[in-house]
Amino acid sequence: MKIIVPMAGRGSRLRPHTLTVPKPLVPIAGKPIVQRLVEDITKVCGQKVDEIAFVIGDFGDAVEKDLVAIAQSLGAKGSIYHQEEALGTAHAILCAKDSLEGPVVVAFADTLFRADFTLDSNKDGIIWVQKVEDPRAYGVIKMDGDSVITDFIEKPEEFVSDLAIIGIYFFKDGARLRGELQYLIDNDIKEKGEYQLTNALENMKLQGAQFYPGKVDEWLDCGNPKAAIHANHRVLEYTENNELRKGLQSDNAKIIEPCYIGENVQLNNCTIGPHVSIGNDTCIVNSTIKNTIIQNNSHIEDADLEDSMIGNHVQYKGGTKRVSIGDYSQIG
Repeated sequence: MKIIVPMAGRGSRLRPHTLTVPKPLVPIAGKPIVQRLVEDITKVCGQKVDEIAFVIGDFGDAVEKDLVAIAQSLGAKGSIYHQEEALGTAHAILCAKDSLEGPVVVAFADTLFRADFTLDSNKDGIIWVQKVEDPRAYGVIKMDGDSVITDFIEKPEEFVSDLAIIGIYFFKDGARLRGELQYLIDNDIKEKGEYQLTNALENMKLQGAQFYPGKVDEWLDCGNPKAAIHANHRVLEYTENNELRKGLQSDNAKIIEPCYIGENVQLNNCTIGPHVSIGNDTCIVNSTIKNTIIQNNSHIEDADLEDSMIGNHVQYKGGTKRVSIGDYSQIG
C-alpha cells in the first residue's frame, strides 16, 4: 500500500499562519496536520504502508526532511515530488506518477478525520464522503441502492447531493489511475479551468470500475484559522494525552484538560484550558487562555484569549481578544 499526499497549495485561507509555514505543517494538538493525517490513514489501511509520497511546492530542504521523517516514523519510505504550478487535483496527483503503482490511498493534506473501520482493499475504489449543509463548495457523489457510486459532480450550483468528497480516496490499481490522469492532461480535458480528479473517476466508472463511499465518523477541515481551532478542540477531545510535559515550569497555574503542552513551557499565574495547545519553549504569564492554539517560542502576557490562533516567536501583551497572529509578530 502507498499513500500519496498532494500538499503544494499555498494555504491562503489559513494566512497569516501559512506565510512562513506550509499549511500541512501547522500543528493541531501538537502534531502537524499532515502527520496526523497519514497516521490516521495508516491505522485504517489494514495492511502495511510501504511508501508515503508528498507532492509539495518549493518548501525548502528542512520541510522535505521533516516529511521524510514522518514517513519513516510509520515504517514507510518517504518520497518527495514537486508541483510547480497549481493546475488542479488530477495534475497534483500525477506529479507523483512514479509512485502510482498497486493499491494507493490519495489524501489531500488539509483535512483530518475520525473513523472506526478497516479499508476493504478488494474494492476497485473507495471515495470517503461526509454529509455537509452546503455542498456547492465541494465535489459530491450520487449512488444507487447498492451503495455503488453513480455520479461525481464537481461543485454543483444546483443541489444534487449533500455527500461531499472529503479528499481521501482508495484505488486498488494505482497504475490505472495514473493512466486516466495522464489522459486528462494529454487531451487538455479541464473543468472550471483545472484538471479535476472527478473527471478521471468518471472515466474509470464508465469503463466498469465500481466505487463505493467510505463513511467517516467526523471530518475536520483545517483550511482556515476558525476551522483549525475547531479541529484542535475536537482532536484534544478524542486523543489521549499521556505525555509527561517535559520541562514544564508551573507557578500558580491551573490547567483545565484536555490540553496539549509541549516541552519547556512556562506557566506563571495563569489558567490554561480547556482545549488549548501550547508549543515548545512558550511562556504564558498572568493570562487566561481557552480554546486556542499557541505555537513555539512565543510569549503571552496579561492576556485573556479565547478562540485564538497564535504563531511562532510571537510577543503578545494585554487585551481581551479573539486574535489570529502570524509568526514573528509583536503586539502590545
